[in-house]
Amino acid sequence: MLHDDTKVSQRAPPGKCGYTRPQRRFVLAEAPGPTPTVPNCGRFKNAAKEVDATGPCFARGRFCFFLDPFMSLGIVTPSTLHFGTPLALQSGAQLRDYTLAYETYGRLNADRSNAVLICHALNASHHVAGLHADANGQPLPKSEGWWDNLIGPGKPVDTNRFFVIGVNNPGSCFGSTGPTHTNPDTGKPYGADFPVVTVEDWVNAQARLLDQLGIGQLAAVVGGSLGGMQALSWTLQHPERVRHCVAIATAPKLSAQNIAFNEVARRAIVTDPDFHGGHFYEHGVVPRRGLRVARMIGHITYLSDDAMEQKFGREWVGREVGEAPSYSTQDIEFQVESYLRYQGDKFSDYFDANTYLLITRALDYFDPARTHGGKLSAAMSKALARFLVISFTTDWRFSPARSREIVKALVDNRHDVSYAEIDAPHGHDAFLLDDPRYHGVVRAYFERIAREVKA
Repeated sequence: MLHDDTKVSQRAPPGKCGYTRPQRRFVLAEAPGPTPTVPNCGRFKNAAKEVDATGPCFARGRFCFFLDPFMSLGIVTPSTLHFGTPLALQSGAQLRDYTLAYETYGRLNADRSNAVLICHALNASHHVAGLHADANGQPLPKSEGWWDNLIGPGKPVDTNRFFVIGVNNPGSCFGSTGPTHTNPDTGKPYGADFPVVTVEDWVNAQARLLDQLGIGQLAAVVGGSLGGMQALSWTLQHPERVRHCVAIATAPKLSAQNIAFNEVARRAIVTDPDFHGGHFYEHGVVPRRGLRVARMIGHITYLSDDAMEQKFGREWVGREVGEAPSYSTQDIEFQVESYLRYQGDKFSDYFDANTYLLITRALDYFDPARTHGGKLSAAMSKALARFLVISFTTDWRFSPARSREIVKALVDNRHDVSYAEIDAPHGHDAFLLDDPRYHGVVRAYFERIAREVKA
C-alpha cells in the first residue's frame, strides 16, 4: 500500500521534514525505451533480494525510482486538523485556535482496535515513515520518515496489520501550531510569546486528535527518548485508552546532568545577538550561531564514546599521518570537529530556535513522580497498560539504569512488563538505527499485540 485513504481536513505541505537518516529506500535503474506510464513497470530487480521487483516505480525521464513494498510505504501525504476549542495547558495558560499536523499509515480495522500512536522526540515530527513527494508527485530523495526502518509493510511495526499515527506536537516547527505561527492576539508570529508546553500538554493534544479520528483506545503507544516519556505519560493521563506502552531509550525524569546539557544549549541560543528576545522573525534573521552550538552539544550526548572513537578517532582533516598541525585555534583540525560543525550548520537551516527552547524545557519538566512525593511506584500505580521497555548499554544520555527504574516501578505495582537491554555500541542514537536484536524484540512484541486485536 502506497498511502492510506483516510479522510482529512486539508493537506499540509511537507515543508522541511524532521530529522531523517540517510537510508536508501529505493534503487535507481535505467529504464530502456520510452518512459513507463504505469505505476508498476515490473522491470527492475530488488538489489538486496536479487528477485524481480513487483512494487511501484516512479518514472523520471529514462530513470525509474523503484520502491520495494517490503521496505517503504511509498509516498505518504501529511494532513492537518484544526481545533477551535482552546487546549488548557499545565502552566494555566491555554492554546486557542490551533492546528495539528499528522500522518497515518495502514488501515483502521472494523472495530478500530489496531491503532498505534508514535510519539516523536526532540527534533523529529509527524513524518514517521514513508516518503514525501515533490510537486510532480515524485519521491523526494532522503525524505524517509525518521523511523522508516521500524515502521512499514512487513517491518517490526507492520502497517499491513496496524493503523499507525504520527502527530506533530504543538510548539514544533513542522506543521503544528508553534512559535513561527501567527498569534491571534497580536497578528504577529508568536515567537517567545508561545506558551510553555509540557509532555502532559502534548499527550492531551494527541488525545484530542484521536477523538477526531474516532479512535477510543490504542493498541499501543510507542516512543523513543522524549517520545518514550510521552508514551509513559499516556498510560497515566489516559490509562483506559492504552492497551500497550512501548518505551524505548527513555527515562522517568531527566538527571541533573541532562538538565545541565539542555541549559547550556538554551543559553547558546538566547545569547546569540540575532535572537532578539525570541522575536527574531520580525528582524529577518535567525540565531544560527546559537542553534549550531546547541546542536553540537546534543550530538555529543547522542553518541557513545566508543562510537565516536570508531567513527572519528583522532583523524585529521586534510592531513597525512605524522604531518604537523596548522597550530590554529580557529581552523578545523580533526574529523570530529568537521562532523559537529556540519551537523550544526544543517540543523540551523531547518529548526526553529524558539521550538528548541520549548521542547528542551518540556524535557526538563517531565517528572510524573513529582506529585507523588517523588515515588515513581506511586505514580505508575494508575497505569492499566502492559509495557515493553527497551534500553541500550552504551546510552549514557538515558542509561539502562533509568529504564530499570521504570521497570521496578511497574513490577512494584504488579504490572505486566517486558524489559530488553540491548548490547549496542551506538549510544542514545541506537533507538533510531537498524539493530536486528532490537528490531527482533519489537517485532515479537507487536506479533503478540496483533494476535490480541486480531490484526
